[in-house]
Amino acid sequence: MVDNRDFVISRVFDAPRELVWKAFSDPDRMKEWWGPKGFKVIAAKMDFRAGGSYHYGMEAPNGAAMWGKFVYREIVPPERMVFINSFSDEAGGITRHPMSPSWPLEMVSTFTFEEQPGGKTKLTIRWSAYNASVEEQKTFDTSHDGMQQGWGGTLDQLAEYLKTAH
Repeated sequence: MVDNRDFVISRVFDAPRELVWKAFSDPDRMKEWWGPKGFKVIAAKMDFRAGGSYHYGMEAPNGAAMWGKFVYREIVPPERMVFINSFSDEAGGITRHPMSPSWPLEMVSTFTFEEQPGGKTKLTIRWSAYNASVEEQKTFDTSHDGMQQGWGGTLDQLAEYLKTAH
């Protein structure tokens, strides 16, 4: 029996909700912090609306390029965004995870932005496999520790970015 566990990570940032929202809704801002530690965004095209997409390329520390894509389903500024997330090629086509062939092709990502006392913002990311095979779901369900580490590094980079952003 497959567990179908969502992956959830939250972090409170010392920044107002509007600023944290802008960090996700402006491709120029995302270039400053998006991705795993050591990666840099080398291309970004965003159509930030329901039905629109964000297509980006990142360069890994070893120089290899990786591409990703969001297709936005719901955007409620500055509270919530829901999108289908996938690896992609340079042209925007959906591709397999470059290092995990049994990773789900698509993920549903739900990001919520909650105001906290003192001008802080709580960001919660909920990730679930979308249209996954049994094998893909199992890979997802058993990868939460690695996702915790990967998202932790990405959120660390966001925290650093927010210290100097306005």
